[in-house]
Amino acid sequence: MAREMRKQIELDATPEQVWEAIATGPGIATWFVPSAVEPRVDGVVSQEFGGQLNAIGSVTAYEPGRRFAYGAPADTEGRPQYAFEFLVEGRAGGSTVLTFVQSGFLDGADWDNEYDSFDRGWDLFFGNLRAALTHFAGLPAGGVVTMAYVEGSAADAWPALLRGLGLPAMPALGDEITFAPDGAEPISGVVDVATPEFLGIRSAHGLHRIGAEGDAGCGVSAYHYFYGEPIDRDAVTKAWQGWLNGLFPQPVPS
Repeated sequence: MAREMRKQIELDATPEQVWEAIATGPGIATWFVPSAVEPRVDGVVSQEFGGQLNAIGSVTAYEPGRRFAYGAPADTEGRPQYAFEFLVEGRAGGSTVLTFVQSGFLDGADWDNEYDSFDRGWDLFFGNLRAALTHFAGLPAGGVVTMAYVEGSAADAWPALLRGLGLPAMPALGDEITFAPDGAEPISGVVDVATPEFLGIRSAHGLHRIGAEGDAGCGVSAYHYFYGEPIDRDAVTKAWQGWLNGLFPQPVPS
């Protein structure tokens, strides 16, 4: 038996702005991951999650300005076929309510961690969406996603991540800080995300998020969204992936 996740997000943006952000490749890249969308039912949805991990899905609903949905096929590790739906509803005064539904989760304790991980991740990304529409509306984004996987827990990984960023301790919301990773350009901004899983800053030209998730085996990540100004995505990706791999050396495939 399957269960679903449902979220409702109120946004100070027009329905047209929200539709552009959730149903087009360039729009999705401003808050989630680099993406491409063929705007039609049965069109291809492709998304880049870093570390050469790409996801391919198919559009199942495309009603411009109102409803966008797509499905991702089951994978070889036994995860089910997830489905994602976005509903856009305009409100008086020009604001918008976005309803999101992810279905396909299985019942049972074995799936609780999977559900919780998606739950925390979507909270981060919809926070990104709100920040992008508030501070960088109308600007294209150059997105960079890098990831690595390590033994141990997120609690074990965070001290190394903070040292690698040049930070003496976990900062608080509203602090002005600088990420200073070896091999990548430093980034200064105000802390706008501080949870047990994610640390984020908003700079003058972007959103930057560092993550560590998991208790028995941990995923570490760095998400960057550079707005308005072109970047060398390959070079920035290489620099941040190199930083992660330097902190957490990855096993060499046999």
